[in-house]
Amino acid sequence: MKQNLSEQERRHLDQRVAYTEKRTGVQVVLAVIEKSDSYVELPWKAFALGAAGTGLAAALLDLLQPPWTPFFTMFFGVTMTLIGGAVCALLSVALPGFARLFLDAHRAEVETLQYAKSLFLSREVFATRKRTGILLLISLFEQRVVVLPDTGLRRRLNTDALQGIISRMTAPLATGQVDRALEAGLAGLEEVLGAGATVASGENELSNEIVEEDGP
Repeated sequence: MKQNLSEQERRHLDQRVAYTEKRTGVQVVLAVIEKSDSYVELPWKAFALGAAGTGLAAALLDLLQPPWTPFFTMFFGVTMTLIGGAVCALLSVALPGFARLFLDAHRAEVETLQYAKSLFLSREVFATRKRTGILLLISLFEQRVVVLPDTGLRRRLNTDALQGIISRMTAPLATGQVDRALEAGLAGLEEVLGAGATVASGENELSNEIVEEDGP
């Protein structure tokens, strides 16, 4: 998959994870996902919009131009409609930003959360003695952040605290600064959990290596 973080950024984030874990007593897993779902419907939505737009344009052009033969009018309209739809469909495949225009916000949120829950299980973020693992996940295509704490952190991380961390990560993510977004999430964890942290055991129960996956 495409590497969204340089080796230098990875090393820096590894150190930041270790520092955050030492200061807060939690075990952090960072993840960067290209896309949380395949969204096979997006090219079809783009095709429909492109076909509708070019079909309308062809109809208006027919009204403005001198009378054409019925055959040419039909041929021109159908051809332009198909070309316009095909171009938009191809753009939705090649340009993530264009494809996002056709992505329902609720669908993006649900799919990203579902992927985060699956990753939480597959990477065994729950496998700490005091259930103090936490997953910070960024899904690039959806431009979404998920912060998923284990049961041992639920009292220390309420909904408002989680939303505050997500907001801090979303701002740099919107400008393509993935490393800054992850670092902002770690800083947010330190602010929320640092004051009430118990003494850390010093043992690293989960790998600090950043998870990077293409998605489905």
